[in-house]
Amino acid sequence: MVFALFSIGLGSALAQEEVVKPNLFQEFQSLQMAEEKFQLFFDSTNRYKDNSAYDWQAIVNKYHKEAENVNDSLSIMKYEIMQAQLFYDIGDYSKSVAIANELYSKWEGTSLESKRILLDLIDNNYAKLGLYDRQFEIRNEKRELGLSDKVVFYDIYSNLGLHRKAMDDYIKEMLKTVGEFDYYGQAEYHNNVGTYLFLDLSTPTALTYFKKAESFINIYLTDIRRDKSDLEIEKGNLLKGIIEGNIGKCYALLKEFDLAIPLLETSITTLQGSNLGRPSNELIVNTLELADCYLQKEEYDRARDLLKKVAAPATVENVVRRNGLLAAYFAKTNDYKSSVDYLKRNVRINDSLVKNETSMKKQQLAAVAGQEIEYSKKMMEAQKLDLDKSKTDLLAKEERINIVFISLIFTLLGFAGLVYAYIKSIKNQRLIENQKEMIEAALVEKDSLLKEIHHRVKNNLQMVSSLLSLQTKNTRSKAAIQALEEGKSRVKAMALIHQKLYQNEDLSVIEMQGYIESLINSVQSVYKKGGHNINIIIDAEGVELDIDRAIPFGLILNELVSNSFKYAFPDEVRKETEEKISIYLSKDSEKGYFEYSDNGVGLPEESDLNQNASMGIRLMNRLANQLQSTLNIDKTSEGVRYWFNFK
Repeated sequence: MVFALFSIGLGSALAQEEVVKPNLFQEFQSLQMAEEKFQLFFDSTNRYKDNSAYDWQAIVNKYHKEAENVNDSLSIMKYEIMQAQLFYDIGDYSKSVAIANELYSKWEGTSLESKRILLDLIDNNYAKLGLYDRQFEIRNEKRELGLSDKVVFYDIYSNLGLHRKAMDDYIKEMLKTVGEFDYYGQAEYHNNVGTYLFLDLSTPTALTYFKKAESFINIYLTDIRRDKSDLEIEKGNLLKGIIEGNIGKCYALLKEFDLAIPLLETSITTLQGSNLGRPSNELIVNTLELADCYLQKEEYDRARDLLKKVAAPATVENVVRRNGLLAAYFAKTNDYKSSVDYLKRNVRINDSLVKNETSMKKQQLAAVAGQEIEYSKKMMEAQKLDLDKSKTDLLAKEERINIVFISLIFTLLGFAGLVYAYIKSIKNQRLIENQKEMIEAALVEKDSLLKEIHHRVKNNLQMVSSLLSLQTKNTRSKAAIQALEEGKSRVKAMALIHQKLYQNEDLSVIEMQGYIESLINSVQSVYKKGGHNINIIIDAEGVELDIDRAIPFGLILNELVSNSFKYAFPDEVRKETEEKISIYLSKDSEKGYFEYSDNGVGLPEESDLNQNASMGIRLMNRLANQLQSTLNIDKTSEGVRYWFNFK
C-alpha cells in the first residue's frame, strides 16, 4: 500500500478522549491495581510522549511477572493484552497476534471493553500481516458481540489492490452517514475517497477530493461556534497533516515539485509531532516522496539526509522505494557501484514477490469474496426466516378463523393440500438453489479466467513496450526513435485497456473517465514540457465502452493527446490565455459522441484536411472506420477540433 486510510490508520492511541497528563509513565507505575493500569494505558492519547514503547514494555513485563508469581489470573490477562498492544506498536505483528489469539481462545469472563480492545488488535495485526480472510472472522465476532453494526470489506479489498471496488463500497456505506455540518467527518470521507482514487492512479481526480477534504478540516479547526477538546483539536491537526501530505504526493506525481515540497514538509512535521510510539507508515511514505522531489530538483544533499532518516521502512513497498531512491542518488553522484548494489537488492526483492505475491493475493481475494458471499447469504437467510415466520403467523390466524366456518373434513383436506404444496415448493426451491450454485460457480470461474487472460495480455503488451524501449536505445536515427516512441505509446494505450478490464468488477465494459485519466497521465509523463502548464478538462463521467470500441477509441485519443503535447504548444510560442485541452465523451443505448479540442497553434495553413498526409491521420481514420464512423477535423480560431459520432 502507498498509504493507509486515515480512519483505519489512527489506531488505538486516539481511541479514548483523555487528556495526556505530564509524566504519564510515572503515574502508571504509581497505580496499585492492574485494572487501573489497564485503563490508564488504553485511555491515554499519547502514552509515548515522554517514554518509548520499549520503556513501557519493560515495566509491563515486570508487572506481568509479579502477577504470575502470585497467580493473579485476571491481572495476568490485563498485562498480556498490554503486551500484545506494545508488540503491535513496536512493529512485531507476528508476536502481537500470537499473544492476542492465545487470549482470544480463553477469554471467558473478560469484560466487553477488553474484548473490544483485543478484537481490534487482532483485526489490525491481520491487516498488517496481509491475512485479510482472517479479518472477516474477527469482524463477524465483533458484530455478534454488538461491538459493530456490520461487517465491512472495503479496506480489505483496497489492500488486495481492488481500489475502485473498495471506493464504491465505501461510498455506499459512508456517504449516507456523514452529516452536512459534520466538517471533520466530511474531511475524513473526502480524504478516504481521494486515497482510493490515488491508489487507482486517478491522480487529478484524487487531488480534487483531497482539496475538498482540506477545506472541510480547515473549517472544522477554525469553527469557533463549537467548543473542541484537546483530543479533538489534536485529531483535527493530525488529519490536516495527513491531507496535506496526500496533496503533496499528488503534486509530486504530477511533477509539480515546488508545490509538493512545502506540503510534504508540513505533513512530516505534523506526523512527527503526533509521536505514536514509532514512525508511522504515512510518515515514512511522505519522507520518501520528499526525498524523491529533492532528487528531481537535483538537490542531492537534502535527498540524502532524508533517506538516511528512513532507517526502518517497515513495509516491502517502502524498502523497494528507498532502495530505488538510493540507487538514483548514487547514480546522480557518480557512485555507480553503490547504485548497482541497491538496484540488485530490489531485483532480489521483486523476484521473491513475483513468485509469491500474485498467487497469495488470488487466494486471499477468493477467500474474502467467498466470505462476503457467505455473509450476504446468511443475511438473506435471516430475512427469509423472519418473512417465513410472519407468513406462518398469518396462516395460523386464518386457519383459526376458517375452523369456525368450515367442517373438519374440508379443514383436513385443505391442510393436506397445503402440506403437499409446501413439500413440492421445497423440492423446487432446492432444485433452483442447486442450479443457482452451479451457475454462480461457473461465473466465478469464467471471471477468474477472463481476468487472468486480460492480465497476461497486458503483461505481453508491456513486454512489447519494453522491447521497443530497448530498440530505441540502440537506434541513432531521430525519425526511427520517434516512430518507436509513438509505437510504444500506442502499445501502452492498448495495455491500459486490458489492465482496466482485469481490475474492473464488470469484465464486459471499461469505465472511460478513469481510463482517460490514466491514459492522459501516461502520455503527459512523456511529452509534457517544463514551461507549460496545460489545463486538461475531461468530461466522460458514467460512460462505459466494451473492448471492441475502447481499443480504437484509446488509440485515437492517444494520437490526439500526443500531437497536442508535441506540436500544439511549442516553447517559442506563449499564449496569453490559459493553454487548454478539452475531451468530451457521451454514450447512450443507441449512439455516442466524441469531441477533442485544444487552443494551441492549430494546423498549418497549407495543410489539406482531406488528404491523409501523416501516418497519425491515416491511423485515426482507420480506427474511426472500426467505430463505424468518420473522423471530422475543424480549424478553429484558436487551435483545432476533432469529432465524430459512433454507435
